[in-house]
Amino acid sequence: MKPIRPEEVKTIEIGYRGTLLKNLFVDMVAYHSWYRHFIGYKIGADVSYQASVSLFQLNNIYRVAANAEDEVTTRGVSIGLSYFLGKFYTISGNYSYNLLDRMNSTDPLIPAFNTPQNKYNIGFGARDLDVTLFNKVHIRNISFNFNFKWIQGFDFEGSPQFTGRVPSYNSVDGQISYHWTKLHSTIKVGASNLLDNRKFTVYGGPEVGRLAYASILVELLHK
Repeated sequence: MKPIRPEEVKTIEIGYRGTLLKNLFVDMVAYHSWYRHFIGYKIGADVSYQASVSLFQLNNIYRVAANAEDEVTTRGVSIGLSYFLGKFYTISGNYSYNLLDRMNSTDPLIPAFNTPQNKYNIGFGARDLDVTLFNKVHIRNISFNFNFKWIQGFDFEGSPQFTGRVPSYNSVDGQISYHWTKLHSTIKVGASNLLDNRKFTVYGGPEVGRLAYASILVELLHK
């Protein structure tokens, strides 16, 4: 097998970032890349054959990094939007599309792109709120953010024993924080995968559930 060479890539990219209608922030980009010597891997096997009994015996399987012999292209777009509702609230979302195109190549290289073709996020948040609880307790400087994300299923190509389909999944992340002005501190609690939607993001890997956390940030130097 030929020695492996570094990848060579040429990319064209176009994008826009700016504010529309005063309250709508837009960030979008599209790209197209051409790869030479794209690095993937090839699978080989050490097999013995006993002609007398017509028996094949598998001795070992090899996974070897290699360069693609043909040109490989990738392309995609990403669009992010944030809409500001008055002074405190924000609705946001983003979508991305990514595609690996082998251009009808018959090269047996396994590219291990391992990227979902489609995914999106939708979020809602607020900052510096004044909240009154039960018409009695008044709390200032409350912030929160909740985010829903969806990832399309994709083929995960890792190794002979860890190659398979990662199914589509979704999750909700959320956090709430309170800025304690007198102590110059911020208290934050939250969780990723808040609804404990069990999923795996790597074929052959463990299921991932809810992860909760809490933190206190103290400003030692302040104005």
